[in-house]
Amino acid sequence: MNLAAIDIGSNGARLYISRVIEEEPQPTLKQVEYVRFPLRLGKSVFETGKIDKEKQQEMLKLMHAFKLLMDLHQVEDYLALATSAMREASNGLDIAKKIEDRFGLQIQIIDGKQEAEYTGQVIGSLLDADKNYIHIDVGGGSTELNYYIDRQKVATQSYEIGSIRNAQSTSFQEKLKALESWIREQLQVNPSPTPLMAIGTGGNINKIASMLSKKGDILPIDEIRTIRNYVAAFDIPTRIHRLKLNPDRAETLPPAADIYISAMEAAQASQMLVPDVGLKNGIMQALLQKNLANKV
Repeated sequence: MNLAAIDIGSNGARLYISRVIEEEPQPTLKQVEYVRFPLRLGKSVFETGKIDKEKQQEMLKLMHAFKLLMDLHQVEDYLALATSAMREASNGLDIAKKIEDRFGLQIQIIDGKQEAEYTGQVIGSLLDADKNYIHIDVGGGSTELNYYIDRQKVATQSYEIGSIRNAQSTSFQEKLKALESWIREQLQVNPSPTPLMAIGTGGNINKIASMLSKKGDILPIDEIRTIRNYVAAFDIPTRIHRLKLNPDRAETLPPAADIYISAMEAAQASQMLVPDVGLKNGIMQALLQKNLANKV
């Protein structure tokens, strides 16, 4: 059985196809296809409140391509979720309906809390019993925070700040301060007996880990700062040509890094685990559990 997860974010859109391998004690997943395209819906939505005609055409072509790949891989079940940009676009629901009518592909537009819940399905399996965590998930349009004590989520919050939204505006620092205040409040309400370990998810922190040759590893906050400052020292064309960053990553990496660093400082976390998982993995876990339950 092949399953497909589609994650339509404010910066990129992803298709993730996995095969279910039946084995004991429980079935596992093997990746058979992964495609990411820098759709960048947030660029138009956060400026105008809607998805412009050019982005609509790009999205239609991309969803058609995703549907064709799903058909070629004989996908039996899928879940397509859209986050911040689609839920805020005044024409988001209309575009989702158009995609369903044309390609038979249903897209669910979810809120920040639901987004955190899906990603949390994967994060929960990474938590050690002797550590407490602040999970920081930075997207193009929103940042989700989850606070874990003794492997239990004790608080969650979503902020309308991301690597695209507010990144160039004066409100960016105001949003960061609100995010930091929330973290400090949680530390007072649910104090951790041990220093917090941060967990970072999102395309930009994965890229930072890759640049440090530490993908899937633990990053000290000082190393995150070093990469952030190194990239920010160049203009965007130089980031693309000299640093070999994709155009969308060249623009969004520094503001995303600012959010991770600010959250870590507020949480007094000196290290961040970057497990290279995200919403797409949470969607896939939900699909697997759903299909296993249907077999019982």
